[in-house]
Amino acid sequence: MSSLSRELVFLILQFLDEEKFKETVHKLEQESGFFFNMKYFEDAVTNGEWDEVEKYLSGFTKVDDNRYSMKIFFEIRKQKYLEALDKHDRSKAVEILVKDLKVFSAFNEDLFKEITQLLTLENFRENEQLSKYGDTKSARGIMLAELKKLIEANPLFRDKLQFPSLKNSRLRTLINQSLNWQHQLCKNPRPNPDIKTLFVDHSCGQPNGARAPSPAPIMGSIPKAGGFPQLSVHGQFQATPTPHPTSIAWMANPSPVPHPTVSAGAIGLTTPNSAAAAILKRPRTPPTNNLAVDYQTADSEHVLKRSRPLGMPDEVNNLPVNILPIQFTSQSHAQSLYSPDDLPKTVVMTLNQGSVVRSMDFHPIQQTLLLVGTSVGDIMVWEVGSRERLVLRNFKVWDIAECSVGLQAIRAKEASMSVNRVMWCPDGTLFGVAYSKHIVHVYSYNGGDELRQHLEIDAHVGSVNDLAFSHPNKQLCIITCGDDKAIKVWDAVNGSKLYTFEGHESPVYSVCPHYKENIQFIFSTALDGKIKAWLYDNLGSRVDYDAPGHACMRMAYSADGTRLFSCGTSKDGESYIVEWNESEGAVKRTYHGVGKRSAAVVQFDTTKNRFLAAGDESMIKFWDMDNVNLLTTTDGDGGLPQSPNVRFNKEGTLLAVSTNENGIKILANADGLRLLHTLENRPFDTSRVASGSIVKAPTLNTFGPTTTGTNVGVVDRGPPTMAIVGLNGESRGLSDVKPPRVVEDSIEKPKIWKLTEINEQSQCRSLRLSDSLMAAKVSRLIYTNSGLAILALASNAVHKLWKWPKSERNPSGKATASVAPQLWQPSSGILMTNEINNTTAEDAVPCFALSKNDSYVMSASGGKISLFNMMTFKTMTTFMPPPPAATFLAFHPQDNNVIAIGMDDSSIQIYNVRVDEVKSKLKGHQKRITGLAFSHALNVLVSSGADAQICVWSTDKWERQASKFLQIPNGHVPSPLAETRVQFHQDQIHLLVVHETQIAIYDVSKFECLGQWSPKEPGGLITHATYSCDSQSIYSSFEDGSVGVFVATTLRLKCRISPSAYLPSNPSSRLYPLVVAAHPIEPNQFALGLTDGGVYVLEPLEAEGKWGTMPPPENGAGPSIASGMVGSDRPSR
Repeated sequence: MSSLSRELVFLILQFLDEEKFKETVHKLEQESGFFFNMKYFEDAVTNGEWDEVEKYLSGFTKVDDNRYSMKIFFEIRKQKYLEALDKHDRSKAVEILVKDLKVFSAFNEDLFKEITQLLTLENFRENEQLSKYGDTKSARGIMLAELKKLIEANPLFRDKLQFPSLKNSRLRTLINQSLNWQHQLCKNPRPNPDIKTLFVDHSCGQPNGARAPSPAPIMGSIPKAGGFPQLSVHGQFQATPTPHPTSIAWMANPSPVPHPTVSAGAIGLTTPNSAAAAILKRPRTPPTNNLAVDYQTADSEHVLKRSRPLGMPDEVNNLPVNILPIQFTSQSHAQSLYSPDDLPKTVVMTLNQGSVVRSMDFHPIQQTLLLVGTSVGDIMVWEVGSRERLVLRNFKVWDIAECSVGLQAIRAKEASMSVNRVMWCPDGTLFGVAYSKHIVHVYSYNGGDELRQHLEIDAHVGSVNDLAFSHPNKQLCIITCGDDKAIKVWDAVNGSKLYTFEGHESPVYSVCPHYKENIQFIFSTALDGKIKAWLYDNLGSRVDYDAPGHACMRMAYSADGTRLFSCGTSKDGESYIVEWNESEGAVKRTYHGVGKRSAAVVQFDTTKNRFLAAGDESMIKFWDMDNVNLLTTTDGDGGLPQSPNVRFNKEGTLLAVSTNENGIKILANADGLRLLHTLENRPFDTSRVASGSIVKAPTLNTFGPTTTGTNVGVVDRGPPTMAIVGLNGESRGLSDVKPPRVVEDSIEKPKIWKLTEINEQSQCRSLRLSDSLMAAKVSRLIYTNSGLAILALASNAVHKLWKWPKSERNPSGKATASVAPQLWQPSSGILMTNEINNTTAEDAVPCFALSKNDSYVMSASGGKISLFNMMTFKTMTTFMPPPPAATFLAFHPQDNNVIAIGMDDSSIQIYNVRVDEVKSKLKGHQKRITGLAFSHALNVLVSSGADAQICVWSTDKWERQASKFLQIPNGHVPSPLAETRVQFHQDQIHLLVVHETQIAIYDVSKFECLGQWSPKEPGGLITHATYSCDSQSIYSSFEDGSVGVFVATTLRLKCRISPSAYLPSNPSSRLYPLVVAAHPIEPNQFALGLTDGGVYVLEPLEAEGKWGTMPPPENGAGPSIASGMVGSDRPSR
């Protein structure tokens, strides 16, 4: 529906309201979906008109649109159910349960079971979570307050909660104006026209002299008693300021993320909290009145209301392995800090390519590394600082036998292939090349001239026009588009095709992946000027719009991801650069100064969240993003083609521009000149490439205290120019890092890296959690998935739960070492205690697994497996009495009803809780099972046992695929029942293996050992180890009480925390950690469970923000995990 048609609906709504057609008003509100009348909704809820409440809501959202919508419908239906129970109307309650609440069982079956159990209670208030339920009126009021917050936070209601500011009787006024205009056009206007109908145009009858003055008003009010009241329901509203767009409102029902102050998290039985903090309302962008382009159509309105399954999972900011977040200049700087002088306009060098430049991309971390693709298929990597060409590769098919028949036929006829696009992946360890026929090549780059073939993909029929990297669901992917009118998504690790999006009617020219509020999506543009958007599902495009002038264009976001731009050229040569209003799907501003007769598609780029640059009319043109007029231009000292390619580096200090003479000019600003001067005539240092590369980890021979005489560091060959992007997003130069205590350097230059030693309690933050229960050693330890609590299982089979309360010092309520938590127990005073089954604490192997929503814990301590409710601590059920006894538990990642249970008889049982049945029994180990880990990416289960063996099982048929014994380092004799633990990396391919003698990393896809670390002293055994939440570090605990922090990609020790840094100075007994747990959100926080039953939380000092500094690579940077490292099974030397 066009914007004018939309406004007409508002005018009709106002007219109907003024005429007191109340039912019709609300019917039109619901059917149009343009305005959600909160007052009407409140009245319906307060009066318990549940059918009308859901009918009205159905015009704006459906139950499975997103988590906010789901919780809105759940709260309404739960309240209806509770009221039926309160009236002892069991038959009505059962009807509501089956017809209304059953739908939620697909998302939380445990909750549905708990709701069903309320039928068995005489008074549902006996349920602890509902004990504070009052009368019907108060319960509705509390629920209504929660519903209003959810509606205001729901993106589907954005711009629908405020009625436009209109003058009274605006529709009448417009009709009067129209009639006056018609009367002015009459050939023989009468002084007092008699207008009896609006169905036909007005025309005066027979001549009656000269033209009469226009009457006003011609149309009178419809007579009603008492006259017309002032606008009430649809009254005047204050305008709201225009914000930065906060979500991709073009797409149909996108999956939202948690609102800043409203959590639409797990639905539950608890009564909504009426004392919740006031909601920070999301600012809403009013419609723009851009007359040039109107993108709203009747069809698109239908698309925008299309339902889809519940949204994709949240992705927080945990990127895949080696995908470091790139830090950009903040947009919060005052605009006055930028001037045209900040633009790179000084030509500093020309690089000779030898063929026409088709595409360029600067490295995302190393600011002077430039990737180039040419018209003859060559790719090059230049170190701009030294003007050195590091890499040159000519095009060739790597494996012609694997290519399609169509490509083989083309290769037989055509000798050369042109590059259409080159692009680095986010961490710079891979780059992709899209060619003019069929092929995409992906290389792994490890610095210098070390370039390796990674993937060859026969991607499209015809030309591959564009390529980009993305990371939906924490999985690095490659997105391509081509002449076959398709967009395809590929796994960047193994090259498998994940999605194919079809719907364009002409060749797809470009793709622009992005994520906003954790909604992952892809824009695509085609040669016919059509723009579409896709989510990572199979439900088709979410938008279908026309680009300005039906231009063929590329789209790009500003560096901070808040503003969307596009640039392109139509078939008649007219070019456009525009900024989009995402909330409206319309052009926000069109920039002036672009040429009208471009011979090729104009290319552009953005920088500093402030400037746009385009190659047009043989020059580079610059615009301020907030000003449509041209800011400045430069011809780059001449020699530029009609439409040169342009590309900024990430800091905006350098600009690469293609030339007429098959070359590249590098332009710089003052900061860029300083950067190049620093690097000039300096050999390229591979350590300046992304720090996420991995080296074949040697077996380290030291772990004890480091001394100046024995610890020889790695020399940094010169002043570092690359900012190291820390795990907390902080960008710091290597020279800026100041650890708590580093062994003093006796040499000032060159710098020597030293291991960070933390020996004193003042050098880190540590907190022992208070405990009033009987002390027993901590056998298992885990953070809840929300990061708000810690759960421990002691050797006496008792669980302990610590929760952090919200306070001024800790407003988020997340676990921290700065604020003491509470040892939590329900009001009943019961404890979660496992059955022991006549086994001693020493013989039992405690184990537990926590459900994804933190509602339930499954646990065993040598006896039956117990399922506990985490809110009430009540035992929900017990099953599987020994023998054999459970020794390890793991939930299936796709089905919470399926669990893998490791047994002390060396078997693994795949158990379905719902049907109470063992689906499969896996045998392959020789001793008890001590570790289980699922990979949804590889569809495998990895098991480990006290036999030091690792087995890989398919989750399709539960068959063993491979097995391997650990290689025990020389000089180590493991205990007979030493545990072997396994944990998957975030990428779901690499595996951390922990044994008392070693820490090792395996590539499960190849089942190869990539590296191993072993303590030198046999007495300093490893007790446990775990990945940090971002998989960038490994925390390992030792029998001597110390904790090591390792770089996950290299297994190099970067920080050692001695027991004196967190334990009392004179412990009464030998204390050391038995288990370590990593915080699920904070990568630099971990917890330790000790032999005396104590639990400690450790964090670095706030001034430091992280544990130690990144060690420089040894012997150059090795291949990254993403590219698959070749390893051996033998301990590294």
